[in-house]
Amino acid sequence: MALYDQILGGLYGQALGDAWCMPAMMTPDQTWDRYGGWIDRFLPGADDHIVHAGLPPGRITDDTEQAFMLAAEIIEDRGVTINGSVRAVLRWYDSVGGENCPYIGPSTRRAVQQLRNGVDPLRSGLRGDTNGAAMRVSVVGLIHPGDVVGAAHDAVLQATPTHHTDVAMSGAAAVAGAVAMALRPGAGLDAILRAGIDAAEIGRQRGPAYMGASVARRIELAVAIARKLAEPRARIQELYDLVGSTLATSESVPAAFGVLAMADGDPMQTAIYAAALAGDADTVGAMACAIAGAWRGADAFPEDVRATLRSANPELDFEQTAQRLTELAGQAARS
Repeated sequence: MALYDQILGGLYGQALGDAWCMPAMMTPDQTWDRYGGWIDRFLPGADDHIVHAGLPPGRITDDTEQAFMLAAEIIEDRGVTINGSVRAVLRWYDSVGGENCPYIGPSTRRAVQQLRNGVDPLRSGLRGDTNGAAMRVSVVGLIHPGDVVGAAHDAVLQATPTHHTDVAMSGAAAVAGAVAMALRPGAGLDAILRAGIDAAEIGRQRGPAYMGASVARRIELAVAIARKLAEPRARIQELYDLVGSTLATSESVPAAFGVLAMADGDPMQTAIYAAALAGDADTVGAMACAIAGAWRGADAFPEDVRATLRSANPELDFEQTAQRLTELAGQAARS
């Protein structure tokens, strides 16, 4: 499989997980009852959805919006920089209406306010512990094919302006590291899961200490639950009950690895399981399906799925972004 196809798969995976899981409700039972079982197609946001009411089928949310904004700055800077991450976050914040936007996470909102008040980007994210850095970081992994350590270090760099804590950086590094391993020729799913755990530890060591459970240990727990001999819905419920699916990094990032393992790395099945998990499902789905898509490549997505993602999100140029990121990844591999 060509590197371009895998990077394109990572971008489609990010968007797929985000948009497919967007309609999910607060809990697995609420989601199951509302939709009569598994979410097996793109659906609109329900009128009573607490965040996504009125969004059309296939529409992405902040996870993928920020990922593509970050990708644009990475391409512009020829790599990951703190200043590029600041520009990406501020540009995204303004594009969605700033203070009037209902789905800006608490850490990102607080960091943007500090950045606008002149606070140094090395200090603006010192209380950021939620999953905003992890939800957008897959594009960092895409420029580090096979280089888990490099992906983890750049994940920390892009997290700094908004999520400068050990727990948030650990989660971001886990996702980026897993994506990087997914691009390694011949990598298996176990190696990808292991890379996420190892990268989580790298990220934890790079950030200032803050409250939060170990992301690495909770990934291990999530994968163990995912691989139990039980019905899928029972395992989904156990993931929800014991790992969680909230905005907390130490819940949503491990949950993403759990649904990825449950689906054996298939991006479409990963999206179905992430939607059933509910909670912050769009973020869980975006992270998990980005890893799955990078591993399986663009051909793992049916053409009608890709067409829906393109038509519902015309501002996203999947192919051109993939091409530019592939050029960067190729340069990194040769250096």
